Amino acid sequence: MWTGIACALLAFVVLFLVFFVPEGAAHEAPHRSRLDQLMERRDVIYENLRDLRFEYRAGKFSAKDYEEMKLTMETEAARVLGEMDSATGGTPTAATRQAAGRADR
Repeated sequence: MWTGIACALLAFVVLFLVFFVPEGAAHEAPHRSRLDQLMERRDVIYENLRDLRFEYRAGKFSAKDYEEMKLTMETEAARVLGEMDSATGGTPTAATRQAAGRADR
């Protein structure tokens, strides 16, 4: 008998949560913009370049393999940065201005 009551109560709670609880803030948040996606991709590429450099110095890759992988990642980074410029209409983002400031030093 208690098992039946527990099952009925559990079913009621589940149905209540599914049909009557309003959606959370995550459902109301705006979706990530194309620029946000590109910035995330750029950060991943930079992290991969740092990891590649570390693994090369640790002796996991030959110089030829390292240079090939590095060139591929740098080409991808340049493509992403170009898309970021296009997405902003050529207006530099804060990250682009910061990187340019470091390059001048």
